[in-house]
Amino acid sequence: MIRIVSIIVATLLFCYIVFVSFFFRESRQKELCRDLQVVVVDSLDKHFVSENDLVYILKKADLNPIKKPMDEVNTDRIENELLKNEMIARVEAYKTPSGMVKLEVEQKIPILRVISPRGNYYVDNLGSTMPVSRRYVAHVPVVSGYVEKELAVTDLYKFALFLQENDFWNNQIEQIYVHPDNEVELIPRVGNHRIVLGSFADFKEKLDNLRLFYEKAIPKVGWEKYSIISLKYKDQIVCTKR
Repeated sequence: MIRIVSIIVATLLFCYIVFVSFFFRESRQKELCRDLQVVVVDSLDKHFVSENDLVYILKKADLNPIKKPMDEVNTDRIENELLKNEMIARVEAYKTPSGMVKLEVEQKIPILRVISPRGNYYVDNLGSTMPVSRRYVAHVPVVSGYVEKELAVTDLYKFALFLQENDFWNNQIEQIYVHPDNEVELIPRVGNHRIVLGSFADFKEKLDNLRLFYEKAIPKVGWEKYSIISLKYKDQIVCTKR
């Protein structure tokens, strides 16, 4: 008798567990997304995209999760859709137990601005391009002249990274000009002269030599002595008097 009662109790308990699990699963399936929370984590520094921009992208792709069943909300698709935007570097989308979808977005970091007949765009810190924004201008070195995109994302990108990591040259180099033969000139902030870099080959060594020239020679002759300082020849600095 006791064994029969135990079997009945165990059976009822099992049925109860199955019922509760099914009930809550059905409840979760029918639960609708009640809100979408968007956080652009670096919005204080950069303003390439806004919350409204991101919501618009999702609505256009029919991926806005609000009022959709939570189990039908595909966070991977949301992330992939937003990453198509060339202003965005990283997206993390996830669901919360309270029935919300949260988005954390990081924008790209521009390190160079290209303004040329071949295009007008930024190069970011990962070596890709990003479009110019109407609402925000990044204060980065400007490259003008005959700039092919291949040059922009290779040699110019490496040069811009160097400037970004070197306070002295980042403060000194204001503009970069590329001639049709790919010869490069630098326009400094201090001094009324042009710096002929030549090619980007050995540019660190060339700038080390120029900095030494600034420290040793310029204090004796003054910033206005020369109109052109050429670094294009290996281990030489050739100056043209004004």
